[in-house]
Amino acid sequence: MKKVIKILSFFVILLYILTFMVNVYGFSVEDVTGDKLDSTQTINKVGNTAITALSTIGSVVSVIVLVVLGIKYMMGSVEEKAEYKKTMMPYLIGAAFVFAASAIASIVYNLAIQL
Repeated sequence: MKKVIKILSFFVILLYILTFMVNVYGFSVEDVTGDKLDSTQTINKVGNTAITALSTIGSVVSVIVLVVLGIKYMMGSVEEKAEYKKTMMPYLIGAAFVFAASAIASIVYNLAIQL
């Protein structure tokens, strides 16, 4: 139980850091790149690309881990099956975070645009 609380608190702290680090910078994209592009469009492109890439990588890794755990569970003995059942809960929590991360990010993005 303590391990689950540590993992959950790590993800909450990480989400907090990622959410509030956006407000640290006080310059525009035009200052960095020198382009006369609309900075909002550039930020939207970069953000959407990053979120899509991270979501895809996380989903692929989650599915691969699920396949490996499933194969180990099917091939294992009774004692090993009991051990794999114990390791399933942290995996399911982590997979839920991975799959929900893109939804949470899009909700935060849509709320920020409306401000």
